[in-house]
Amino acid sequence: MEGGASAPPVPWTRINMHSSLSTAIKVVRALQARGHEALLAGGCVRDRLLRRRPQDYDVATSAHPGEVERIFPRTVAVGKAFGVIRVLVDDEEIEVATFRSESGYVDGRRPGRVSFTDAREDALRRDFTVNGLFYDPLRRRILDYVGGRTDLRRQCLRAIGRPEERFGEDRLRLLRCVRFAAQLGFRIDPATWRAVCKEAPAIRRVSFERIRDELTKLLLAPHAAEGLRLLWRSGLLRHLLPEVDAMAGVRQPRAYHPEGDVWKHTRLVVAHLRKPSPRLAWAALLHDVGKPPMAEKSVARGRWRLRFPNHAGCGGEMADRILLRLRFSTADREAIVAMVKNHMTFKDCQAMRLATLKRLLARPTFEEELRLHRADCLASHGSESHVRYLRRRQKELSAAGIRPPRLLNGRDLIELGLQPGPVFGQILAAIEEAQLEGRVSTRGQALDEARKQAAERKMTLKK
Repeated sequence: MEGGASAPPVPWTRINMHSSLSTAIKVVRALQARGHEALLAGGCVRDRLLRRRPQDYDVATSAHPGEVERIFPRTVAVGKAFGVIRVLVDDEEIEVATFRSESGYVDGRRPGRVSFTDAREDALRRDFTVNGLFYDPLRRRILDYVGGRTDLRRQCLRAIGRPEERFGEDRLRLLRCVRFAAQLGFRIDPATWRAVCKEAPAIRRVSFERIRDELTKLLLAPHAAEGLRLLWRSGLLRHLLPEVDAMAGVRQPRAYHPEGDVWKHTRLVVAHLRKPSPRLAWAALLHDVGKPPMAEKSVARGRWRLRFPNHAGCGGEMADRILLRLRFSTADREAIVAMVKNHMTFKDCQAMRLATLKRLLARPTFEEELRLHRADCLASHGSESHVRYLRRRQKELSAAGIRPPRLLNGRDLIELGLQPGPVFGQILAAIEEAQLEGRVSTRGQALDEARKQAAERKMTLKK
């Protein structure tokens, strides 16, 4: 109830409760039994009202941190100065925060002063109205001091109070605003949107790690493509990923890309992914990042021709620099870069030699690369012929045929009388090629191939 403290009971019992919710209710019950106000807070309330499954449950309470620690035997004081204690119950972790107000923000992230207060003041310091709701699961009543329920019905994302103040307190909220719009499918309130656009340059004050995590959530959201459009329109993209922002307005040949420029194509690729992993989502965003710097115009037969020579290779190098900047792990960075560099390989799959095809199928990122290729095709010409061909060949070729066991090693070559050196790698690679082509399948054939390779290199074998 907008402006009020409570609303009619909500039939949450009709929604199947899972362990996290039941554990959070245990925490609420224990706090209330000691005379403290205790409520479920924030995103879990929002998601339950939207009939979505929350990722986690947070509790807000009038109990001070020391009191929380006395009530629960197992706690972790992760942010005691800010009133935040993690409570461990039934092998689950529930974050319990004391009602607080904040002031004196100096770094666009952390408050200089924290005061413990009541539920109303706690709601007013939160970011968006739909995240400022409380729910008492024992009395089954919602507490709404900010108009969050009205905005949920209107599917509107609105900052609490003055948007400029909320964004000034924590600059990451600029990006979170767009991410929530992509996650919930909500429109952004006009005043809130104007503030996002005005304050967009301030996003550069946020750490790369926080930006990376928030962008990843956006890319995995149900309305990720719309989120990317909002990032671009607001000006945030220009400050977050200027290399991606440069895609806008870069024309493509209509014969291959009737959908439009590189930026529109990229958004469509992201839209065609279904439940992607973070690696695949980032590869989709960056797969054509090399096109703007590699764009070429030439005249052929009296007509202008648009080309992007080696944009995949260039894009891989650019993606590597972007992911390093955003502090990705080495494993994630290498996998994403490999997908970007390799994404043009798939168009030639039906003309590949058998060994080349098997190497493609054996790539550790093949399954995700194939999903990226499918989305790439659906976002342009629409044909899935290469996908169907590769799936058919996958079934026809056994796992052993795609990844045959090594038949010889360096010691075997020494026993043949060859002197160790760089040539060993060349000979073993030639044997592997022969295996993939089906010309070699036994150890004896592999030894014959080794002798042949040595003879071609004029190497002497022992008698």
